[in-house]
Amino acid sequence: MKIDGIHYRTIWVADDGWSVEVIDQTRLPHEFAVARLETVEDAARAIKDMLVRGAPLIGATAAYGLCLALRQDASDEALDRAYDMLLATRPTAVNLKYSLDAMRGAIRAASGNARIEAAYACAARLCDEDVEICRRIGENGLRIIRGLSEAKEGKTVNILTHCNAGWLACVDWGTALAPIYMAHDEGIAVHVWVDETRPRNQGASLSAFELGAHGVPHTILPDNAGGHLMQHGQVDMCIVGTDRTTATGDVANKIGTYLKALAADANGVPFYVALPHTTIDWDLSDGVREIEIEQRSPREVTHMTGRTEEGEIVTVEISAPGSPAANYGFDVTPARYVTGLITERGVAPASREGLLTLYPERRHGGSK
Repeated sequence: MKIDGIHYRTIWVADDGWSVEVIDQTRLPHEFAVARLETVEDAARAIKDMLVRGAPLIGATAAYGLCLALRQDASDEALDRAYDMLLATRPTAVNLKYSLDAMRGAIRAASGNARIEAAYACAARLCDEDVEICRRIGENGLRIIRGLSEAKEGKTVNILTHCNAGWLACVDWGTALAPIYMAHDEGIAVHVWVDETRPRNQGASLSAFELGAHGVPHTILPDNAGGHLMQHGQVDMCIVGTDRTTATGDVANKIGTYLKALAADANGVPFYVALPHTTIDWDLSDGVREIEIEQRSPREVTHMTGRTEEGEIVTVEISAPGSPAANYGFDVTPARYVTGLITERGVAPASREGLLTLYPERRHGGSK
């Protein structure tokens, strides 16, 4: 996608041919900055501190983290240490393990100095695959938006999203926002209701930033306003991303997604989830009980960072001093509240059979 007319991916190898650069998302939307990763520790810190976030981008960053680790020590022991370090950074997103497993397999198939070259080649391939997958998700979701537009005789299609599942969450294009970008580019009138997504405000800061950069009409909402809009017919569809999806269609996404799904169900609003196959955890069947929910620092709830009228970036306390805070990073939306899963292979019901229709190789435990 483009910023000020310049195309960017979210992660790339620097001009020196080995270090890795990422868009520092903790500085957005007030400052566009690039962070340089030179060690596996840098990559782990970038994931944990959310310089990069979004399940696909977390996986891509971890892949390059192993590349950086091998530059220091190409032994199996060092590879395993780096693997474990990176795997522990964010427990909910399954793409992390998918990328690390793919990388470790490619690296162990090589030997000596060829290991580093194999690692960088595999990481690049994973990134390119993510871009193509997201493009196909966009095309499949576009058909849904196009159908809504035709049903409304060309009037604006109002779409509600939660958190950020755009190109900033992936290598490019995004998952939930890719269909919206394609609809806008096709000339379909769309408008996006952007949940602010407390406590880290990924909607207000990231989704709004990239939608605005692409020229897509949008409005930022307080997180608790979506149900009201649905009651009054101002939402035609919801579309969100997911960090882990069970084999039965339950989806874990940013905290607050479940409440939007309940409101959508109560008001007859279609609720779609966009995801790549790398986000499906075929070993899980009950998302509420089996998906580990990350708990983050209470400070993210009690404090907020923003820009003053003078242009200074400051962090302020917004809660009663001394009050404890809980910070659950994700919740799980049961499959029964999901209208459909939008994947790179098509749209399917949120069910085991629906997913197996798109991924028949999994009927007998085949590879992803």
